[in-house]
Amino acid sequence: MAGSSQELQELINAVVIPETWFFRDREAFTMLARHARAHKPAQPIRILSLPCSTGEEAYSVAMAMFDAGFEAHEFKIDGVDVSSRNIATAEHAIYGRNSFRGSHLEFKDRYFEAAEGGLRPVAGVLKQVRFMVGNLFGSHAPFGQEVYDILLCRNLLIYFNRELQDRALICLKDLLAKDGLLLVGPAEAALPRVHGFLSAEWPLAFAFLKSEPVKTTAPKVSAAVPVRTPSPKVNKSEPLRPFRPTIGNEGRGQAPAKPLAHASESLIAVERIANAGRVKEAQEVALAHLREFGPSAEIFYLLGLVQDADGSAPEAAQSYRKALYLAPNHREALVHLALLLSKQGDHNGAEALAGRLGRVQKRSGS
Repeated sequence: MAGSSQELQELINAVVIPETWFFRDREAFTMLARHARAHKPAQPIRILSLPCSTGEEAYSVAMAMFDAGFEAHEFKIDGVDVSSRNIATAEHAIYGRNSFRGSHLEFKDRYFEAAEGGLRPVAGVLKQVRFMVGNLFGSHAPFGQEVYDILLCRNLLIYFNRELQDRALICLKDLLAKDGLLLVGPAEAALPRVHGFLSAEWPLAFAFLKSEPVKTTAPKVSAAVPVRTPSPKVNKSEPLRPFRPTIGNEGRGQAPAKPLAHASESLIAVERIANAGRVKEAQEVALAHLREFGPSAEIFYLLGLVQDADGSAPEAAQSYRKALYLAPNHREALVHLALLLSKQGDHNGAEALAGRLGRVQKRSGS
């Protein structure tokens, strides 16, 4: 976090770090597994989660790779974070219910076991991940001479001004192997293209390639789906074995996509266009959605994301506030507005939102 103020660092620790959970933005994990299959190198596939926060993302990658049919010796995962506290939590690996969100939670039965204070990933998942304290802008010692086939750097670039974003993307590009895959956050989808990355054209994955992609077939735009369909429960006393088959089976037998006729489909279209880095077009589609379907917290939140990515901070702040007017407990809108206010120097406003988010989490039992 070179160049960041102490206030921003405290805000990041208080606000952003709790907002992580297993299989967040599930399509990213579907895309990751398919890319790994299509680009499978001779040596183990190298994957980096940066920042890894408290470990949910890195462990999700391990589960996705097992679900995609990979053996333990075929991939390895590094998790790097600037916070030693986060690394300690990730290595301790005890997770409460706030780390398990959404309706697709079948992975809990396959990959977790009860532990004092919560649930812990089974040993086969834990062994796949190595955690380290490190800083993208500091020494490359945590990475050594390593380059990675897949790099998850989601919701980090939004903390930086444009100069630091450029610097970060240069570092990330250096860490990626040829044909490497970079996954970023929804509000960051416009940035990789500036540095020569190519969109992987995978809806809702926010994925980019360092060079020309090997052709894989993306699904029709649809609601986010689980990494795979439910599988038999893992015998946790035995070594993990892959579930086969997985890759390539999703979406078979489905009816052709219908024209956009419902608000939910229109929202997905906004996300898909933003994911491809076409933020101006995404704003136009979001405004068209507002005209056709009327206001909602989700469309104002998405509009704020694309305005934020386009550098339109005042407009983004206004959109986030409208989302929060309609849904006062909208966690993502609280997080992004807090970060935006902090970057604008309104630390009091940012801290107030951080406190508000904390109260929301406390009420929900997070």
